[in-house]
Amino acid sequence: MKKLIRIAALLFLVGSLGYYLWHGLGHRTEEGFEFLAWVGPQMVAPIIALTVVPVVFAFTGDSVMTALSGRNSAAFRDGLVGVGTVTATRPTGMSLNDQPELRIDLMVQGADGAPFASYAKAVVPMTDLALLTPGTMLPVRYLPGRTDRVELDRSGDIGKAQGAMNEAMIRQGVTTRENLEIAERGVVAQAVVRTLEVPGEIRNGNPKVLVGLAVTRPDGSTFTTEVAKFLPPRAVGQVQVGRVVNVHYLPQNESALVLTLPANP
Repeated sequence: MKKLIRIAALLFLVGSLGYYLWHGLGHRTEEGFEFLAWVGPQMVAPIIALTVVPVVFAFTGDSVMTALSGRNSAAFRDGLVGVGTVTATRPTGMSLNDQPELRIDLMVQGADGAPFASYAKAVVPMTDLALLTPGTMLPVRYLPGRTDRVELDRSGDIGKAQGAMNEAMIRQGVTTRENLEIAERGVVAQAVVRTLEVPGEIRNGNPKVLVGLAVTRPDGSTFTTEVAKFLPPRAVGQVQVGRVVNVHYLPQNESALVLTLPANP
């Protein structure tokens, strides 16, 4: 559909300019060209075409179309899911309903774990601009062999997006497959951070923290434990002393406990 609209706009432009030239060149006198052959109603169509074509190309851009439809473009709809970490953003100068279009530079981890630099364009609501800070992780769709550009994942497939995020965090050393299993099968509870130590060990840029917790069981009783976790620097603020955090633990082994912190605090 996008291609058909653009082709129609270009045909209109070519046709209107062709008619304008034919009209002007066709009205010659012995002295030369008539002035009114070039100035008159025949100018209307080319002026409209020169105005419409840039608008059509702008509003049929992938980012605008995805914003209007809420779906990925046809080229990326069946693409692979990866995880992109925002490295920078800047406005493109376009907007839709007063919402700016941004170019979002990303470092993407593909489904096979191989990283690559890319970018996406997206129309972003003003209220969400502050969320796209460097370090924010976003699920993206990409095409193997054409990784110079990606699209933010708009499929709504939360399971697939979460799976991609989990695999990325395992590769980064932020979590383990065992911890993911505890998070899936364990008892959900809340805990208060009692102590926080940073021993100085770093893995893939993520510092290790030792978090002492007072966990409240579903029956109201409590127990204390300590968890070692590698956290992205931006997430350390979520485990400061006194904070309430969500945890999962195994009833038969309460020391098998994991923190469940959002990927993007």
